[in-house]
Amino acid sequence: MLLQPEIRRSKSELEKVVAEDFFEFGSSGKVLYHGSGIKEEGLAIVNMTMSDFVIHPLTTDVVLATYRICNRETNEHSLRSSIWKKTNESWRMCFHQGTKTAD
Repeated sequence: MLLQPEIRRSKSELEKVVAEDFFEFGSSGKVLYHGSGIKEEGLAIVNMTMSDFVIHPLTTDVVLATYRICNRETNEHSLRSSIWKKTNESWRMCFHQGTKTAD
């Protein structure tokens, strides 16, 4: 979802899927919080492919999503995990982590 250009280009669309208490441990090693790095024009468009996507239910309203990303431009790979919580019939991401891999 967050790799889709129409979501990444829109701050208002991002706000719909990122929880107010969101934080991230980025693959860059930086810790980011809700709103940091999200400009009015949204986030940068990325040329990435996703594979090995799995949803791990934690409760009826909380899931852990895990997947692998390949950056097509740099050929860098990373493992990703996000925690999503369902509130008021919509799912919002409250945590994300990216970890670079050797392959």
